[in-house]
Amino acid sequence: MNPTITVLGLDPDFVPYQEAWDLQKKTHEAVANHSQSPEIFLLEHQAVYTAGKRTEDHDRPTDGTPVIDVDRGGLLTWHGPGQLVGYPIIELADKAAIRPYVETLEQALMNVIADYGIKGERVKGRSGVWIVGDGITPDRKIAAIGIRVDHGVTMHGFALNCSHTLDPYNIIVPCGISDAGVTTMSLEAGRTITPSDVVERVSEELVKLLTPLMKSVAPATEAPQMEGISA
Repeated sequence: MNPTITVLGLDPDFVPYQEAWDLQKKTHEAVANHSQSPEIFLLEHQAVYTAGKRTEDHDRPTDGTPVIDVDRGGLLTWHGPGQLVGYPIIELADKAAIRPYVETLEQALMNVIADYGIKGERVKGRSGVWIVGDGITPDRKIAAIGIRVDHGVTMHGFALNCSHTLDPYNIIVPCGISDAGVTTMSLEAGRTITPSDVVERVSEELVKLLTPLMKSVAPATEAPQMEGISA
């Protein structure tokens, strides 16, 4: 069974973080008890900082900007307009296959940005997708990943930097990494690439690569169809 892709909101319909988090929790519970099919939410958030469980005080904004503490892995990050965020809510066939799941998310995003002439890579010891430096420029993160797996069902997910400025990162230590940079698809490609431009390809790659990792369970009842793009 393929997961349903639901686009919750893209520019100008930015989604408040708390609204999406509440929906994630509700959907996670439904997928875990097999009353709903797996679903992947794609969206752009209203601007917000979120802190994973390992965030230290010194990683937080230096100007007192509010931060939402969340139950995902990882550290501090920013979400907002110009960034495509994805929240897969799927049940893993192998509940211990967390690393393969993370690597699958990374591969899906690397496949997408390759279509735009951008070479994304993994960096040992660091999650996400990176543009590796050349000795003059540092490594630059183009996509962040922070997940939670509970009872074998995933939540939270990834953030692909598309067309936003880097200003939000100036007052934080993004993902707790002080010796590397942040970039976007637009900066690397030299032209504007928005979340709306890539959402279809991201959907295709997620369905193709995540489906083999999923536990095949038919929902006990038919879940109501949500508005969005279904794959």
